[in-house]
Amino acid sequence: MGRLIVVANQKGGVGKTTTAVNLAIGLGQRESKVLLVDLDPQGNASSGIIADTRLAELKSSGKTIYEALVGRIPIGDAIRSARERVFLAPSGPDLVGAEIELATRKGRDQVLKQILAPVRDDYDFVIVDTPPSLGLLTLNALVAADSVIVPMQCEYYALEGLSALLETIKRIRASLNSKLQIDGLVLTMFDARNRLSHEIAREVEKHFPEKVFQSVIPRNVRLSESPSHGLSVLEYDPKSAGAEAYRNLAAELLARLDGS
Repeated sequence: MGRLIVVANQKGGVGKTTTAVNLAIGLGQRESKVLLVDLDPQGNASSGIIADTRLAELKSSGKTIYEALVGRIPIGDAIRSARERVFLAPSGPDLVGAEIELATRKGRDQVLKQILAPVRDDYDFVIVDTPPSLGLLTLNALVAADSVIVPMQCEYYALEGLSALLETIKRIRASLNSKLQIDGLVLTMFDARNRLSHEIAREVEKHFPEKVFQSVIPRNVRLSESPSHGLSVLEYDPKSAGAEAYRNLAAELLARLDGS
């Protein structure tokens, strides 16, 4: 069964979607077959991997993750090829209302797990990008997941925001998904010239010595530019510092999983 990894952080602007997209492409470039599920109503993972001309058609097709969540179509109908080894279940314009529609359903926290069950064996990895909140969509992702990757911006409130997510993971592990693990914390937007970035990195490593990935994602203009072209930074500028960091992260994740 494909490993389902949720990329989650309830804070916005921490590089969550950037990590989901570039990790999916990075794993695909290392011969893994990957499904990227865009569970964020903002749809940035979809636009970050599919060019605008095709994206508008996808979102208006009536075949997105939203329609699959509410039971109108099987998940297989929502999945599109994005690259040779990377596939996408895109976000749709109605996904913002999915939490309301799911709220009254029996087993509302199990819906994503149920709809993905028929296709998980088709992939080596299923990467789920989640909203910047701890609402019902993120809960569904964590209940379905094998593990979580947490991107953390190197800024003052990073540890404070992390505590709420870790508490949520602890509660889900206790009652809804006992196998849920944390694959690791990814330090993002690291500025080597900034003393605070180094201080935050040391603090995170002190609190979670075995969970912090050694691959640190730098502040890099190419990372900011690539989504507007519907490309990962690995494709947009393969020689950039951002591309090198995400290649290293994909390799480090595979090494950790091989050793677990």
